Amino acid sequence: MPLGQVVEVDSPILDFKSLYSLLSDNFQVAVVEKFGYGFSDVVDKDRSIDSILEDTRTALAAAGLNAPYVLCPHSMSGLEALYWAQKYPDEVSAIIGLDMAVPEYYDSMNINIPIMRIASWAANLGVTRFIPGISDSDAIKNGTLSDDEKEIYRAIFYSRTATVTMINETERVKENAEKVSSMGAPQLPVLLFISDGSGGTGFDKETWRKIPKEYIAQIDKGEYIELNCPHYVHDYEYKTISENIIAFLLER
Repeated sequence: MPLGQVVEVDSPILDFKSLYSLLSDNFQVAVVEKFGYGFSDVVDKDRSIDSILEDTRTALAAAGLNAPYVLCPHSMSGLEALYWAQKYPDEVSAIIGLDMAVPEYYDSMNINIPIMRIASWAANLGVTRFIPGISDSDAIKNGTLSDDEKEIYRAIFYSRTATVTMINETERVKENAEKVSSMGAPQLPVLLFISDGSGGTGFDKETWRKIPKEYIAQIDKGEYIELNCPHYVHDYEYKTISENIIAFLLER
């Protein structure tokens, strides 16, 4: 069960721990840290949707994990999950979206690359280390990380803030979304957990929830659950999400 990540998640292995620790007794779970995130290398390379997907497929194969997979993407990684199901349908048995992005979000989303470059510059100079509380992510404040894990998370944050890989990915995201949109909605079991849109999405609650509902209406085996929490749903409602994931998969 590979779990995905959003550009603001500096350490996916730690960020998703509160959730996957509740699933690992029932399922084999793999957290994929893409280039530029967590413990993976920072590389200045193409971040087209095909490049991202092939990196993930290669990593899972190298780890000895064979398809089909249940994909659990968060936010921007939703594009990769949908594209995966479109391009290699035999490799994806279901998608469980953790407030995941669908292509239509990017039609009106304002992406500020200059701000990301400034954040990268500040991190490289060490300026961010002097800003109180900036490294305290939702996972640190609301999840179940130990004190040692919180310190590791903070250390990773300072070396993985707006990396060149993240910036390259963000620069291509609208193009990637258009490609995914052009291929239509994949037909497979899909469960979406939808937040209230707070926590950095840039959308109001009504719009944030309307877009994925309209998308999943195109999928015959699509379901959704609304959560009254911010965008990083796995750091707030991990118990509720894990219970519903287990029930959803046991029905299959």
